[in-house]
Amino acid sequence: MKLARVILFTAQMEKMSEFYGKVLGLKQVTAEKGWREFAAGAARIALHSGPPSPGRKGPKIVFYAKDVPALREKLLARGARFGQAHQGDTFCLCDGKDPDGNPVQLSNR
Repeated sequence: MKLARVILFTAQMEKMSEFYGKVLGLKQVTAEKGWREFAAGAARIALHSGPPSPGRKGPKIVFYAKDVPALREKLLARGARFGQAHQGDTFCLCDGKDPDGNPVQLSNR
């Protein structure tokens, strides 16, 4: 099996679409009433109209970045919310949130 998509429920379709499309720079590939999908490498991120439920063990979307600190700076300049990059012994990561509060991470692994 391969991951096809991660679905995030949102009551802020326009704001979430702007975040995943313009801020993160993902290409929107589907636009239907109450449903939008964005190409994210081997999988897609889908936005579905409905009440969000972050904070209850929802999904964390992790994006690969060869240079986590550099990508973090680029995304902060576009309006994304990310904390500091953390360099471990073998990997670097940085956590953030989308406009609905869903966890988003940049990682070089």
